[in-house]
Amino acid sequence: MSVSAMVFLGIVLFVFAVLDIAMIVSLIKPGDERNQMIVWKAGTYTLLVTVGAIILDMVADSINGQASSIHSLIHLELTVIIYFIALLYFKRKHGG
Repeated sequence: MSVSAMVFLGIVLFVFAVLDIAMIVSLIKPGDERNQMIVWKAGTYTLLVTVGAIILDMVADSINGQASSIHSLIHLELTVIIYFIALLYFKRKHGG
């Protein structure tokens, strides 16, 4: 693997680690009712999308007759990305 590819993957891994930590902090951090509602809605939407994706993956795997193909690191990072997109959407919508 070339050095530039390794540097790029290192940067991507660092960004995802920062997003993971930021997600945990935003879920734990206390706030007013409006901020709690925004985090609750973002978390609910993230759970809905994540569970839907897992169900679709299970159906596709059972149709194809394959073992489960969910990679946990990719699943975690997609969950974090969905959470932050939903969080930004609901903060903008509710004036956060």
